[in-house]
Amino acid sequence: MDNSPVYIPINGVIDLHTFAPKDVSEVVDEYLNVCSQKGIVEVKIIHGKGRGVLRRTVECALKRHPLVLSFKQDSGPSSWGATIVLLKGPGRSKDESKI
Repeated sequence: MDNSPVYIPINGVIDLHTFAPKDVSEVVDEYLNVCSQKGIVEVKIIHGKGRGVLRRTVECALKRHPLVLSFKQDSGPSSWGATIVLLKGPGRSKDESKI
């Protein structure tokens, strides 16, 4: 089993299909941290539709993450296959916390 680090672009969009389900919470947590450090405050997490297991795992991770202001299912073409996350950013007020 290869435990080498996986390098992914930090551009505000992450597709979780390339990660083992057991690693998803940790991947989401770290990705959000790095996005925030880079000033990215809106993130799209692609988890797929399926039976919703991965989506629920993502939602649990988002509810616990201290930088998450809000999140919702993507209303675009990916629909329930992705979640849009709004992160805390410099100078972001509570009025801007809803997406």
